[in-house]
Amino acid sequence: MRDNMTEIRKCKVLIIGAGPGGYVAGIRAGQLGLDTVIVEGNKAGGVCLNVGCIPSKAIIHAAERFESLQKHSVKEGHMGLTVEGTAKLNMAELTNWKDGIVNKLTNGVDALLKNAGVEVIKGWARFTEAKRCIVNTDDGEITIEAENVIIATGSSHIDLPFMPCDEEFILSSSGALSLNKLPKSVAIVGGGYIGLELGCALTKLGSEVTIVEGTDNILSIMDKEIRRPLEIWLKKNKVTIHTNSLARGAEIKGKGASRKVNLIFDKNDENHTLKVDKILVTVGRRPNSKGWGIENMGIRMDASGNFIRIDRQCRTSAPGIYAIGDVAGEPMLAHKASAQGEMVAEIIAGKNREFDKIAIPAIVFTEPEIVSVGLDPEQAKNRGEHVIIGKFPLAANGRALTLEAEKTGGFVRVVARKDDHVILGIQAVGSHVAELSGEFILALEMGALLEDIADTVHAHPTMTESFHESVMKTLGHAIHSA
Repeated sequence: MRDNMTEIRKCKVLIIGAGPGGYVAGIRAGQLGLDTVIVEGNKAGGVCLNVGCIPSKAIIHAAERFESLQKHSVKEGHMGLTVEGTAKLNMAELTNWKDGIVNKLTNGVDALLKNAGVEVIKGWARFTEAKRCIVNTDDGEITIEAENVIIATGSSHIDLPFMPCDEEFILSSSGALSLNKLPKSVAIVGGGYIGLELGCALTKLGSEVTIVEGTDNILSIMDKEIRRPLEIWLKKNKVTIHTNSLARGAEIKGKGASRKVNLIFDKNDENHTLKVDKILVTVGRRPNSKGWGIENMGIRMDASGNFIRIDRQCRTSAPGIYAIGDVAGEPMLAHKASAQGEMVAEIIAGKNREFDKIAIPAIVFTEPEIVSVGLDPEQAKNRGEHVIIGKFPLAANGRALTLEAEKTGGFVRVVARKDDHVILGIQAVGSHVAELSGEFILALEMGALLEDIADTVHAHPTMTESFHESVMKTLGHAIHSA
């Protein structure tokens, strides 16, 4: 047992949270020779690695495999391939496989932090002063004093007060990723990217899915044209969508194994009840900016009062205190947090850095996948830009045909400034388009002109040719499209 009265750990850098922002900041700080401590209450990797990005993509991939096996199992077969018998799903084994991937990655993060010389303290921190906190661990309390503090506390699932998640009948996204039995029917409250990603996967696995969304459209962060192929897929696969509908509550009915849950929601001023096996609540996330003593640190919040206010170096209003990732504002994306974490570690080490990104990619792993980098046509026009737009269908790309990616009705779209041909934005929708995002973001960050991409030889046959052709279309002379 530690002596609570005497043990004080002093360090150069204290990081609160070992998610994709915190652990990257820790590794980079360790590489730079800074005495670094990370305090983490759960497992390294944060929400993204443990109950978010990685496990959800594992489930999505497994659902794609299952759907493919079913195609080959039908009487006629597919692609000239037939599998005898019927594809079967063992949800518990699928969840175990997913957990194996997560464990491998979390152990890898632990090893990277150790190799970088970073001390990881398992526990929950509460700040009593700007650069002083008390950490409750299994072995007692530790007081930590730091020259620099990086707040990387991330975000949490938003619970509905009138319909709290019990992870049995009413699930958060975390609960949906830990199912041991596939529900026959699922109601998803919230038609954003999290709900739609999981909804597509559950549909492929065999669940009957209904989506209840409060606004006019599902996936409203994307423009109408780019989300249209997704809407077509959902309709084709008999996913029921209720827009302009507000959840009002839930009631558990029945006894024993026959118990179901009723979702109560309003639509068109009428009350509706939907009986399902599970309700999945995906109405967004909130920053973890409360409950750990932020009020004792002299830090200013933004106008909403939820996010920590930062500058382009992620500095807060308190000297020597930085905030990164979800807790520091939109977009709440893992790759933004990682980029900020690496930058802040280098700033503390004396390097001249600032977070000045042209664009941060947004990717939705639905069926089909959706990628957006930079400005879409409407956003560009709202900023007063005079633009030219080119769109190339995946149906005209040889590699897309061999992957059956064209069946989603996908395309790549480029938005460029009319007078100087600077690329302002790139969007794509279709199977496998997420892997094109690296080229898209690189083009924007390097200030590429349409001619730069047009003059770059793209390998054949690859999906990247679709980007090349969309640029050529923007210039008015695509080769493989009228």
